[in-house]
Amino acid sequence: MNTHNLFASFQKNELTDRRFVNLNKCPACFGTSWCRKFMNGQISFETWGRLRFLDFFNVKNVYFAQYGEPREGTRRIVLKRLGSNQELMDIDQKICKRATGRPRCDLIQAMYKTEFARLNGDVRLLTPEVVEGWSDLVHCPSQRLLDRIVRRYAETKDSGSFLLKNLKDTERMQLLMTLAFNPEPLVLQSFPSDEGWPFAKYLGACGRMVAVNYVGEELWTFFNAPWEKRVDLAMQLMEIAEQLTNNDFEFALYLLDVSFDNFAVGSRDGKVIVVDAENVLVADKRLIKQNKPENWDVWYESKFEECDKEACLSFSKDILCSRVTVDHNYYAICQNLLSRHATWRGTTGGLLHDPPVEIAKEGLLEALLDECTNPKKRSGRFQAAKELREYLTQLSNNVR
Repeated sequence: MNTHNLFASFQKNELTDRRFVNLNKCPACFGTSWCRKFMNGQISFETWGRLRFLDFFNVKNVYFAQYGEPREGTRRIVLKRLGSNQELMDIDQKICKRATGRPRCDLIQAMYKTEFARLNGDVRLLTPEVVEGWSDLVHCPSQRLLDRIVRRYAETKDSGSFLLKNLKDTERMQLLMTLAFNPEPLVLQSFPSDEGWPFAKYLGACGRMVAVNYVGEELWTFFNAPWEKRVDLAMQLMEIAEQLTNNDFEFALYLLDVSFDNFAVGSRDGKVIVVDAENVLVADKRLIKQNKPENWDVWYESKFEECDKEACLSFSKDILCSRVTVDHNYYAICQNLLSRHATWRGTTGGLLHDPPVEIAKEGLLEALLDECTNPKKRSGRFQAAKELREYLTQLSNNVR
């Protein structure tokens, strides 16, 4: 790349380009609520994000950007295309195949011939039988969950209603496409950080570019932080597992992809937040209690499996959907982040590696982590997770 092209890359704000943000593909997109901000030049890539040749290394299509508001000044945000270039091409081909039987077509025309468009204005509610199994979020949806998703849909001016007929045709198609392709924005909208859920804050979308709040550094950067800091982070991770499993709303949110990359730590408050919510399965405990499927009230223990890959978990989505009491989140956090079984980027030992001599000698921490990961007693993980939360809280209080 010559100097002139390099300079031009720094000068140009590609986020004002309709084609670059794929606004030209709407309604086969994620929304338009932030398009004015994009087109007005209020959002710009941070330095290296402007160099397109670096996109080759940015497989996940996640960018850091600056967002400016006249009264609030400038702040850092994260932009996501919600898929790799290949995954985005695949969705175009799928839409074309559903509509025409061929992999290439006029995408906008094709959208109007898919199931995303068939739910016309006469349909009052988005119902489970229409979308069940489209993605992890709706692997086993209840009417209560779908009403919540529609009511909190942020890409419409008329949010607050769970009636589908109150959405415009294009908004309905965008909602359904997001639900089928990458439901992360809908998880962030339905379980918002403003209400205490441990997710990044959703800001808005333009075309196939979604904006979320910048939280802070990835959890991975704290792998070798001082012991006190790691204890605090581990305690918060176990609290997240508890909150997503047991809450007053009786929705169990199961994290199906748990790795150091999917969490970040608040730069100001030190709070741990889930920053990748694409693979979250939501089970409605009220519906399970009502329908009483086989063994619905038997506590379910996730099975530990030895694995030589990074961040692997074994689970059955159907079981997560049919039991009221499940230990999946404790298992996922303990195995993939905290215990000696956690492997990531060539390291082993987990976030709580190398404890101080007196803690290592006592042996309680290692015993609880082992039982939480690979329980030897019946219902051992449930008990170990509870005791581990209490023990980490005690350790955290002792070092303050």
